[in-house]
Amino acid sequence: MELAGKVAIVTGASSGIGAATARRLAAEGATLVLAARRTDRIEQLASELGRATAVTTDMRVPGQVRSLVAVAVEAFGGVDVLVNNAGQGLHQPLMDVALDDLVAVTELNFYAPLVAMQAVVPVMRQRGGGSIVNVSSGTTLMLPVGTGAYAATKAALNMMSRTARAELAFDGIAVSTVYPFVTATEFHDVLRAGRRPERRPGLEPHTPEVVAEAIVGLVRSGDEESILVPERLRVHPESGDGDAPSRR
Repeated sequence: MELAGKVAIVTGASSGIGAATARRLAAEGATLVLAARRTDRIEQLASELGRATAVTTDMRVPGQVRSLVAVAVEAFGGVDVLVNNAGQGLHQPLMDVALDDLVAVTELNFYAPLVAMQAVVPVMRQRGGGSIVNVSSGTTLMLPVGTGAYAATKAALNMMSRTARAELAFDGIAVSTVYPFVTATEFHDVLRAGRRPERRPGLEPHTPEVVAEAIVGLVRSGDEESILVPERLRVHPESGDGDAPSRR
């Protein structure tokens, strides 16, 4: 996909990966629809980007997600790209996870991307195709000790992405998944519960721009996935490797 003139929705656009992705798409000539709960931040970013609009959205509320897509269609005539980036961490051992916290994180990490896809797919079909990129987590490719509940929500997203890719292929809609590694964002400052894991020597975090470049690459190519987790840290079930560290 050539991005010049395309309309892209980016969720979780108020900081980190979302904001970096919005800037990268804008640099390619795309028109941006920025979604997040922090109105001041997305309005500031929209003013910086020029051809962009900010829509205050709580992605856990299906009605607001559908309204987000409706605003994009009304303002710019349609949607060509959806980046499902909004998400939240839950960094606790499984025996300490409160069900209310797991429900809230599941609503944001798994339900919300599904609702967003259901809202944009009819619009993309009318336009002859599109691109959807779901932002997963490198924890799903590792042994997520201490983050198992969070990783489970992202693993569900992975399966949904694979299935949607097959179901929507004949509509010209490419569904892709990106697997970030440790990323220098506010992610660990706004966990649903738990605390930031200790940084390990030799595991320097990626910048949000590294992930943004991977996302834009998937939009351009339509490839199925982009994995940013170093090969040496991935768990390979056939090898019985259960000692890989768990990091986002």
